[in-house]
Amino acid sequence: MRLGVQRQGVLEILKGRVLCTMFYEPSTRTSASFDAAMQRLGGRTVVISPSHSSTQKGESLQDTVRTLGCYGDAIVLRHPDESSAATAAKFSSVPIINGGNGSVEHPTQAFLDLFTIREELGTVTGLTITFTGDLRHGRTVHSLVQLLQHYNVHIQLVAPASLALPAAIRRQLVDSNQLLTESNRLTDDIVAHSDVLYCTRVQKERFQDPSEYELVKDVLVVDNSVLKHAKPHMVVMHPLPRNREVSEEVDFDQRAAYFRQMRYGLYCRMALLALVMAP
Repeated sequence: MRLGVQRQGVLEILKGRVLCTMFYEPSTRTSASFDAAMQRLGGRTVVISPSHSSTQKGESLQDTVRTLGCYGDAIVLRHPDESSAATAAKFSSVPIINGGNGSVEHPTQAFLDLFTIREELGTVTGLTITFTGDLRHGRTVHSLVQLLQHYNVHIQLVAPASLALPAAIRRQLVDSNQLLTESNRLTDDIVAHSDVLYCTRVQKERFQDPSEYELVKDVLVVDNSVLKHAKPHMVVMHPLPRNREVSEEVDFDQRAAYFRQMRYGLYCRMALLALVMAP
């Protein structure tokens, strides 16, 4: 996909195909990359905004996906309800691609994250991957941790107690002997052992009590003073958007991979759409 885009710009793999996208939660990277991926493959997109759709009139999710299935060949859906992906798949007549269901999963982000690690470091096997920030609500973390179950890796978890990884996912790490370290502080030793430092935003929108958010929002910050303890050939990743958990001064460090990560996401989503939608 990457070579095709670099050489031709637009391919014709999905010429004549239509992708519908509907995001009930805000999105920049996921929505734009799926739109761009479809167009790079020669297809077209129909973008539905919930704020201007019949959702405002009380239409159910199942009726919405049934409707979009009449117009497109696949649907990309993001929804705050944890059961939304399963509900959509049950009632849709066309493939559903999960663009994020509540704080549970973000599967396509996990694909591009894994691809990023391989592209940046050459392998996934044998690495130590450190997750920091909001591990409780971070659906990108949940999906990537489960994907990493298929690899020989060590995982370090760094988060305040209130933002710890959900117990069921942590249990998977324990059972697979992948869990190396747990901490509420990003210590010099944890940073020094990390091949991948995967940072996440504390998700204000998931907190019912704003005061609880204020207590933890800036507890974990990665800046140049942190990275001076890191390996010369490691990477800093972030699914974005960010607030202050990764300082902008880190952007100029060659180990900062989060903007390259977005470009890799285009190619991964192109590959996924081609697999799902090609005739």
